[in-house]
Amino acid sequence: MTSVASRGVVDRYGRADGQLAVGGVPVSRLAARVGSTPFFAYDRGLVARRVAEVRAALPGTVHLSYAVKANPMPAVLQQLSELVDGFDVASGIELRNALDTRLSPAVLSFAGPGKSTGELSQAVAAGVTIELESELELARVLAVSGRLGIRPRVAVRVNPDFQVRGSGMRLGGGPQQFGIDAERVPSLLTALSDVDFQGFHVFAGSQNLRAEEICEAQRRTVDLVLGLADFAPGPVRYLNLGGGFGIPYTRRDRPLDLEPIGANLAGLVDVVSARLPEARVVVELGRYLVGEAGVYVTRVVDRKVSRGKTFLVVDGGLHHQLAASGNFGQAIRRNYPLAVANRVDEPATEEVTVVGCLCTPLDLLGDDVLLPAAEVGDLIAIFMAGAYGRTASPLGFLSHPEPLEVLV
Repeated sequence: MTSVASRGVVDRYGRADGQLAVGGVPVSRLAARVGSTPFFAYDRGLVARRVAEVRAALPGTVHLSYAVKANPMPAVLQQLSELVDGFDVASGIELRNALDTRLSPAVLSFAGPGKSTGELSQAVAAGVTIELESELELARVLAVSGRLGIRPRVAVRVNPDFQVRGSGMRLGGGPQQFGIDAERVPSLLTALSDVDFQGFHVFAGSQNLRAEEICEAQRRTVDLVLGLADFAPGPVRYLNLGGGFGIPYTRRDRPLDLEPIGANLAGLVDVVSARLPEARVVVELGRYLVGEAGVYVTRVVDRKVSRGKTFLVVDGGLHHQLAASGNFGQAIRRNYPLAVANRVDEPATEEVTVVGCLCTPLDLLGDDVLLPAAEVGDLIAIFMAGAYGRTASPLGFLSHPEPLEVLV
Protein backbone atom coordinates (compact mmCIF):
# COMPACT_ATOMS: atom_id res chain seq x y z
CA MET A 1 0.00 0.00 0.00
CA THR A 2 1.48 3.34 -1.04
CA SER A 3 0.34 6.92 -0.71
CA VAL A 4 1.20 8.88 -3.84
CA ALA A 5 -0.62 12.09 -2.98
CA SER A 6 2.73 13.62 -2.10
CA ARG A 7 2.41 16.82 -0.09
CA GLY A 8 5.51 18.14 -1.83
CA VAL A 9 3.97 17.64 -5.28
CA VAL A 10 0.76 19.40 -4.27
CA ASP A 11 2.74 22.21 -2.65
CA ARG A 12 4.57 22.82 -5.92
CA TYR A 13 1.27 24.05 -7.35
CA GLY A 14 -0.40 25.47 -4.27
CA ARG A 15 -3.69 25.18 -2.45
CA ALA A 16 -6.89 27.20 -2.33
CA ASP A 17 -9.97 26.39 -0.25
CA GLY A 18 -8.70 22.88 0.49
CA GLN A 19 -8.15 22.17 -3.19
CA LEU A 20 -5.24 21.86 -5.55
CA ALA A 21 -4.68 25.20 -7.29
CA VAL A 22 -3.14 25.47 -10.75
CA GLY A 23 -1.92 28.94 -11.59
CA GLY A 24 -3.69 30.09 -8.44
CA VAL A 25 -7.08 28.77 -9.59
CA PRO A 26 -8.83 26.11 -7.44
CA VAL A 27 -9.21 22.94 -9.47
CA SER A 28 -13.02 22.73 -9.23
CA ARG A 29 -13.30 26.28 -10.51
CA LEU A 30 -10.77 25.50 -13.24
CA ALA A 31 -12.85 22.47 -14.30
CA ALA A 32 -15.90 24.72 -14.59
CA ARG A 33 -13.86 27.24 -16.58
CA VAL A 34 -12.62 24.56 -18.99
CA GLY A 35 -16.16 23.25 -19.34
CA SER A 36 -15.54 19.50 -19.15
CA THR A 37 -13.24 16.81 -17.86
CA PRO A 38 -10.74 15.34 -18.49
CA PHE A 39 -8.29 18.12 -19.26
CA PHE A 40 -4.62 19.03 -19.05
CA ALA A 41 -3.65 22.16 -17.14
CA TYR A 42 -0.19 23.71 -17.33
CA ASP A 43 1.00 26.21 -14.75
CA ARG A 44 2.80 29.05 -16.53
CA GLY A 45 4.45 30.16 -13.29
CA LEU A 46 6.05 26.74 -12.84
CA VAL A 47 7.31 26.78 -16.44
CA ALA A 48 8.91 30.20 -15.94
CA ARG A 49 10.43 29.12 -12.62
CA ARG A 50 11.99 26.02 -14.15
CA VAL A 51 13.53 27.96 -17.02
CA ALA A 52 14.94 30.44 -14.52
CA GLU A 53 16.46 27.59 -12.48
CA VAL A 54 18.14 26.18 -15.58
CA ARG A 55 19.41 29.61 -16.62
CA ALA A 56 20.89 30.15 -13.16
CA ALA A 57 22.68 26.79 -13.20
CA LEU A 58 24.12 26.85 -16.73
CA PRO A 59 26.86 29.16 -18.00
CA GLY A 60 25.44 32.38 -19.37
CA THR A 61 26.97 31.77 -22.79
CA VAL A 62 25.07 28.49 -23.26
CA HIS A 63 21.95 28.85 -25.39
CA LEU A 64 18.81 27.11 -24.14
CA SER A 65 16.59 25.46 -26.72
CA TYR A 66 13.17 23.88 -26.19
CA ALA A 67 12.28 20.52 -27.75
CA VAL A 68 8.77 21.25 -29.00
CA LYS A 69 7.80 17.57 -29.14
CA ALA A 70 7.64 17.49 -25.32
CA ASN A 71 4.59 19.75 -25.36
CA PRO A 72 3.61 21.51 -28.60
CA MET A 73 0.55 23.37 -27.27
CA PRO A 74 0.65 26.75 -29.09
CA ALA A 75 0.07 28.73 -25.88
CA VAL A 76 3.00 26.95 -24.23
CA LEU A 77 5.17 27.76 -27.24
CA GLN A 78 4.20 31.40 -27.08
CA GLN A 79 5.21 31.58 -23.42
CA LEU A 80 8.47 29.71 -23.93
CA SER A 81 9.40 31.84 -26.93
CA GLU A 82 9.83 34.68 -24.44
CA LEU A 83 12.02 32.58 -22.14
CA VAL A 84 14.35 30.43 -24.26
CA ASP A 85 16.78 31.04 -27.11
CA GLY A 86 15.44 28.62 -29.70
CA PHE A 87 13.15 25.72 -30.57
CA ASP A 88 13.78 22.27 -32.02
CA VAL A 89 10.85 20.84 -33.97
CA ALA A 90 10.12 17.34 -35.22
CA SER A 91 7.33 17.82 -37.78
CA GLY A 92 5.94 20.30 -40.25
CA ILE A 93 3.06 21.19 -37.94
CA GLU A 94 5.43 21.86 -35.06
CA LEU A 95 7.47 24.01 -37.43
CA ARG A 96 4.44 26.09 -38.43
CA ASN A 97 3.52 26.63 -34.79
CA ALA A 98 7.11 27.58 -33.92
CA LEU A 99 7.19 30.10 -36.78
CA ASP A 100 4.09 31.75 -35.29
CA THR A 101 6.09 32.77 -32.23
CA ARG A 102 8.48 35.69 -31.84
CA LEU A 103 11.56 33.52 -32.39
CA SER A 104 13.59 34.02 -35.54
CA PRO A 105 13.79 31.09 -37.99
CA ALA A 106 17.56 31.32 -37.53
CA VAL A 107 17.23 29.82 -34.02
CA LEU A 108 14.85 27.03 -35.06
CA SER A 109 16.11 23.55 -35.90
CA PHE A 110 14.28 20.61 -37.46
CA ALA A 111 15.32 17.10 -36.41
CA GLY A 112 13.87 13.65 -36.88
CA PRO A 113 14.16 10.75 -39.32
CA GLY A 114 11.77 10.44 -42.24
CA LYS A 115 11.08 14.10 -42.94
CA SER A 116 8.71 14.32 -45.90
CA THR A 117 9.53 16.27 -49.03
CA GLY A 118 6.83 18.75 -48.05
CA GLU A 119 8.40 19.23 -44.63
CA LEU A 120 11.84 19.72 -46.14
CA SER A 121 10.36 22.34 -48.46
CA GLN A 122 8.83 24.13 -45.48
CA ALA A 123 12.15 24.11 -43.64
CA VAL A 124 14.22 25.31 -46.60
CA ALA A 125 11.72 28.06 -47.42
CA ALA A 126 11.57 29.20 -43.78
CA GLY A 127 15.35 29.28 -43.38
CA VAL A 128 15.50 27.00 -40.34
CA THR A 129 18.40 24.64 -39.70
CA ILE A 130 17.71 21.14 -41.01
CA GLU A 131 19.49 18.51 -38.96
CA LEU A 132 20.50 15.87 -41.47
CA GLU A 133 19.66 12.31 -40.43
CA SER A 134 21.14 10.47 -43.44
CA GLU A 135 23.11 10.89 -46.65
CA LEU A 136 19.92 10.41 -48.64
CA GLU A 137 18.21 13.17 -46.70
CA LEU A 138 21.03 15.50 -47.76
CA ALA A 139 20.34 14.63 -51.39
CA ARG A 140 16.65 15.30 -50.89
CA VAL A 141 17.38 18.66 -49.23
CA LEU A 142 19.58 19.65 -52.16
CA ALA A 143 16.86 18.67 -54.63
CA VAL A 144 14.30 20.77 -52.75
CA SER A 145 16.66 23.74 -52.46
CA GLY A 146 17.41 23.54 -56.14
CA ARG A 147 13.72 23.78 -57.01
CA LEU A 148 13.20 26.68 -54.61
CA GLY A 149 16.42 28.49 -55.48
CA ILE A 150 17.29 28.81 -51.77
CA ARG A 151 20.56 27.75 -50.17
CA PRO A 152 19.59 25.51 -47.24
CA ARG A 153 20.86 25.81 -43.68
CA VAL A 154 21.98 22.38 -42.47
CA ALA A 155 23.60 20.71 -39.50
CA VAL A 156 24.57 17.08 -39.12
CA ARG A 157 22.91 14.98 -36.48
CA VAL A 158 25.55 12.53 -35.30
CA ASN A 159 24.86 9.06 -33.95
CA PRO A 160 27.74 8.91 -31.45
CA ASP A 161 30.00 5.93 -30.96
CA PHE A 162 29.08 5.76 -27.26
CA GLN A 163 25.98 5.16 -25.16
CA VAL A 164 24.81 7.12 -22.13
CA ARG A 165 24.31 5.11 -18.98
CA GLY A 166 21.30 5.91 -16.84
CA SER A 167 19.10 7.18 -19.67
CA GLY A 168 15.47 6.13 -19.73
CA MET A 169 15.66 6.06 -23.53
CA ARG A 170 18.85 5.77 -25.57
CA LEU A 171 18.97 7.68 -28.83
CA GLY A 172 22.64 7.21 -29.64
CA GLY A 173 25.29 4.52 -29.80
CA GLY A 174 24.92 1.25 -31.69
CA PRO A 175 22.61 1.00 -34.70
CA GLN A 176 20.07 3.82 -34.65
CA GLN A 177 17.45 5.35 -36.90
CA PHE A 178 18.58 8.71 -35.54
CA GLY A 179 21.46 10.61 -37.08
CA ILE A 180 24.47 9.56 -39.12
CA ASP A 181 26.97 7.16 -37.59
CA ALA A 182 29.95 9.13 -36.31
CA GLU A 183 32.42 7.15 -38.42
CA ARG A 184 30.52 8.06 -41.61
CA VAL A 185 30.26 11.78 -40.88
CA PRO A 186 33.74 12.81 -42.16
CA SER A 187 33.06 11.56 -45.67
CA LEU A 188 29.71 13.35 -45.73
CA LEU A 189 31.28 16.59 -44.51
CA THR A 190 33.96 16.59 -47.15
CA ALA A 191 31.27 16.15 -49.82
CA LEU A 192 29.04 18.98 -48.60
CA SER A 193 28.46 21.76 -51.10
CA ASP A 194 25.75 24.28 -51.93
CA VAL A 195 24.63 24.41 -48.31
CA ASP A 196 24.96 26.84 -45.44
CA PHE A 197 26.70 24.54 -42.99
CA GLN A 198 25.93 25.29 -39.34
CA GLY A 199 27.40 22.50 -37.25
CA PHE A 200 26.42 19.41 -35.27
CA HIS A 201 23.72 17.96 -33.08
CA VAL A 202 24.50 15.02 -30.81
CA PHE A 203 21.71 13.66 -28.61
CA ALA A 204 22.57 10.36 -26.96
CA GLY A 205 19.75 9.76 -24.46
CA SER A 206 16.80 11.14 -22.51
CA GLN A 207 15.21 11.07 -19.03
CA ASN A 208 18.48 10.78 -17.10
CA LEU A 209 18.49 11.59 -13.38
CA ARG A 210 22.23 11.03 -12.88
CA ALA A 211 24.19 14.24 -13.17
CA GLU A 212 27.57 12.57 -13.63
CA GLU A 213 26.28 10.45 -16.52
CA ILE A 214 25.02 13.60 -18.25
CA CYS A 215 28.37 15.29 -17.62
CA GLU A 216 30.24 12.34 -19.09
CA ALA A 217 28.01 12.38 -22.17
CA GLN A 218 28.64 16.09 -22.66
CA ARG A 219 32.40 15.62 -22.34
CA ARG A 220 32.41 12.78 -24.84
CA THR A 221 30.18 14.76 -27.17
CA VAL A 222 32.57 17.70 -27.18
CA ASP A 223 35.54 15.39 -27.85
CA LEU A 224 33.64 13.81 -30.74
CA VAL A 225 32.63 17.11 -32.31
CA LEU A 226 36.12 18.61 -32.03
CA GLY A 227 37.41 15.68 -34.05
CA LEU A 228 34.65 15.95 -36.66
CA ALA A 229 35.14 19.70 -36.98
CA ASP A 230 38.44 19.08 -38.76
CA PHE A 231 36.42 17.75 -41.72
CA ALA A 232 33.81 20.51 -41.75
CA PRO A 233 33.43 22.60 -44.92
CA GLY A 234 33.38 25.79 -42.89
CA PRO A 235 33.39 27.12 -39.33
CA VAL A 236 31.18 25.36 -36.80
CA ARG A 237 28.56 27.87 -35.70
CA TYR A 238 26.10 25.52 -34.00
CA LEU A 239 26.86 22.81 -31.46
CA ASN A 240 23.79 21.18 -29.94
CA LEU A 241 24.86 19.00 -27.01
CA GLY A 242 21.34 17.62 -26.55
CA GLY A 243 19.84 17.44 -23.11
CA GLY A 244 18.50 14.31 -21.53
CA PHE A 245 17.72 15.95 -18.17
CA GLY A 246 15.21 13.75 -16.35
CA ILE A 247 12.37 14.49 -13.94
CA PRO A 248 11.29 12.37 -10.93
CA TYR A 249 8.11 10.62 -12.01
CA THR A 250 7.82 8.28 -9.03
CA ARG A 251 8.55 8.27 -5.30
CA ARG A 252 11.72 6.26 -5.89
CA ASP A 253 13.20 8.89 -8.22
CA ARG A 254 15.50 11.63 -6.96
CA PRO A 255 15.52 15.07 -8.62
CA LEU A 256 18.41 15.87 -10.92
CA ASP A 257 21.20 18.01 -9.43
CA LEU A 258 21.93 20.82 -11.89
CA GLU A 259 24.97 22.22 -10.10
CA PRO A 260 27.58 19.69 -11.31
CA ILE A 261 26.14 19.86 -14.82
CA GLY A 262 26.57 23.62 -14.88
CA ALA A 263 30.14 23.39 -13.58
CA ASN A 264 30.98 20.74 -16.16
CA LEU A 265 29.52 22.83 -18.97
CA ALA A 266 31.50 25.87 -17.91
CA GLY A 267 34.74 23.99 -18.53
CA LEU A 268 33.49 22.54 -21.81
CA VAL A 269 32.42 25.96 -23.09
CA ASP A 270 35.97 27.21 -22.54
CA VAL A 271 37.34 24.29 -24.56
CA VAL A 272 34.84 24.84 -27.38
CA SER A 273 35.48 28.59 -27.46
CA ALA A 274 39.20 28.02 -27.85
CA ARG A 275 38.83 25.50 -30.67
CA LEU A 276 35.59 26.61 -32.33
CA PRO A 277 35.30 30.34 -31.59
CA GLU A 278 32.17 30.86 -33.71
CA ALA A 279 30.21 27.98 -32.19
CA ARG A 280 26.95 28.66 -30.38
CA VAL A 281 26.75 25.97 -27.70
CA VAL A 282 23.17 24.77 -27.23
CA VAL A 283 21.52 22.63 -24.56
CA GLU A 284 18.15 21.33 -25.74
CA LEU A 285 15.55 20.47 -23.10
CA GLY A 286 11.91 19.50 -23.40
CA ARG A 287 10.53 17.33 -20.61
CA TYR A 288 12.72 19.06 -18.03
CA LEU A 289 11.22 22.48 -18.74
CA VAL A 290 7.53 21.56 -18.83
CA GLY A 291 7.00 18.06 -17.44
CA GLU A 292 6.51 18.98 -13.79
CA ALA A 293 4.34 21.98 -14.64
CA GLY A 294 1.43 19.94 -15.97
CA VAL A 295 -1.43 18.06 -14.34
CA TYR A 296 -4.07 15.79 -15.90
CA VAL A 297 -7.47 16.26 -14.24
CA THR A 298 -10.18 13.62 -14.55
CA ARG A 299 -13.47 13.08 -12.71
CA VAL A 300 -14.67 10.04 -10.76
CA VAL A 301 -17.73 8.58 -12.52
CA ASP A 302 -18.08 5.33 -10.58
CA ARG A 303 -16.96 3.74 -7.34
CA LYS A 304 -17.13 -0.01 -7.06
CA VAL A 305 -15.89 -2.86 -4.91
CA SER A 306 -14.83 -6.12 -6.53
CA ARG A 307 -13.96 -8.98 -4.19
CA GLY A 308 -12.68 -6.67 -1.52
CA LYS A 309 -10.82 -4.24 -3.81
CA THR A 310 -12.11 -0.69 -4.27
CA PHE A 311 -11.95 0.87 -7.72
CA LEU A 312 -12.39 4.51 -8.63
CA VAL A 313 -13.43 4.71 -12.28
CA VAL A 314 -12.68 8.06 -13.94
CA ASP A 315 -13.73 9.64 -17.21
CA GLY A 316 -10.15 9.79 -18.50
CA GLY A 317 -7.51 7.14 -19.05
CA LEU A 318 -4.53 5.92 -20.98
CA HIS A 319 -5.93 7.29 -24.25
CA HIS A 320 -5.02 10.74 -22.87
CA GLN A 321 -2.16 10.04 -20.45
CA LEU A 322 -0.51 6.88 -21.71
CA ALA A 323 2.69 7.23 -19.70
CA ALA A 324 0.89 7.22 -16.34
CA SER A 325 -0.59 3.83 -17.22
CA GLY A 326 2.89 2.38 -17.69
CA ASN A 327 2.42 1.72 -21.41
CA PHE A 328 4.79 4.33 -22.86
CA GLY A 329 7.87 2.15 -23.01
CA GLN A 330 8.39 1.69 -19.27
CA ALA A 331 9.93 -1.64 -18.30
CA ILE A 332 8.29 -1.55 -14.87
CA ARG A 333 5.02 0.22 -14.11
CA ARG A 334 5.10 2.58 -11.13
CA ASN A 335 2.42 4.98 -9.93
CA TYR A 336 2.74 8.61 -10.88
CA PRO A 337 1.93 11.04 -8.07
CA LEU A 338 -1.81 11.63 -7.89
CA ALA A 339 -4.31 13.25 -5.56
CA VAL A 340 -7.99 13.77 -4.96
CA ALA A 341 -7.61 17.30 -6.24
CA ASN A 342 -10.63 18.86 -4.54
CA ARG A 343 -9.74 17.26 -1.17
CA VAL A 344 -5.98 17.73 -0.84
CA ASP A 345 -6.14 18.75 2.82
CA GLU A 346 -8.09 15.68 3.91
CA PRO A 347 -6.29 12.66 5.38
CA ALA A 348 -5.63 9.61 3.23
CA THR A 349 -7.88 6.93 4.73
CA GLU A 350 -8.45 4.23 2.11
CA GLU A 351 -6.58 2.14 -0.39
CA VAL A 352 -8.04 2.32 -3.89
CA THR A 353 -7.13 1.56 -7.47
CA VAL A 354 -7.81 4.33 -9.99
CA VAL A 355 -8.78 3.09 -13.46
CA GLY A 356 -9.88 4.78 -16.64
CA CYS A 357 -13.04 4.41 -18.68
CA LEU A 358 -11.63 2.17 -21.40
CA CYS A 359 -12.51 -1.48 -21.96
CA THR A 360 -9.01 -2.79 -21.27
CA PRO A 361 -7.21 -3.83 -18.06
CA LEU A 362 -4.24 -1.76 -19.26
CA ASP A 363 -6.19 1.38 -18.37
CA LEU A 364 -4.67 1.65 -14.91
CA LEU A 365 -3.79 5.09 -13.52
CA GLY A 366 -3.08 4.35 -9.86
CA ASP A 367 -2.65 0.88 -8.38
CA ASP A 368 -3.34 0.35 -4.65
CA VAL A 369 -2.87 3.98 -3.66
CA LEU A 370 -3.75 5.54 -0.33
CA LEU A 371 -6.09 8.52 -0.81
CA PRO A 372 -8.79 10.49 0.97
CA ALA A 373 -12.19 8.86 0.55
CA ALA A 374 -13.39 9.87 -2.90
CA GLU A 375 -16.89 9.80 -4.31
CA VAL A 376 -18.48 10.17 -7.72
CA GLY A 377 -17.93 13.74 -8.90
CA ASP A 378 -14.58 14.23 -7.17
CA LEU A 379 -11.57 15.25 -9.26
CA ILE A 380 -8.42 13.14 -9.55
CA ALA A 381 -5.21 14.95 -10.49
CA ILE A 382 -2.33 13.02 -12.04
CA PHE A 383 0.89 15.00 -11.83
CA MET A 384 4.03 15.05 -14.03
CA ALA A 385 1.73 15.53 -17.03
CA GLY A 386 3.32 18.54 -18.72
CA ALA A 387 5.36 16.55 -21.24
CA TYR A 388 4.53 13.61 -23.49
CA GLY A 389 0.93 13.54 -22.32
CA ARG A 390 -1.85 14.39 -24.74
CA THR A 391 0.20 14.22 -27.93
CA ALA A 392 2.02 11.02 -26.88
CA SER A 393 -1.20 9.11 -26.19
CA PRO A 394 -3.60 7.12 -28.44
CA LEU A 395 -6.34 9.76 -28.53
CA GLY A 396 -8.46 7.81 -30.99
CA PHE A 397 -8.52 4.59 -28.97
CA LEU A 398 -12.15 3.52 -28.43
CA SER A 399 -13.32 6.86 -29.86
CA HIS A 400 -13.69 8.82 -26.64
CA PRO A 401 -13.60 12.64 -26.72
CA GLU A 402 -10.21 14.32 -26.78
CA PRO A 403 -9.10 16.23 -23.66
CA LEU A 404 -8.79 20.00 -23.66
CA GLU A 405 -5.64 21.88 -22.64
CA VAL A 406 -5.26 25.13 -20.72
CA LEU A 407 -2.27 27.24 -19.74
CA VAL A 408 -3.03 28.97 -16.45
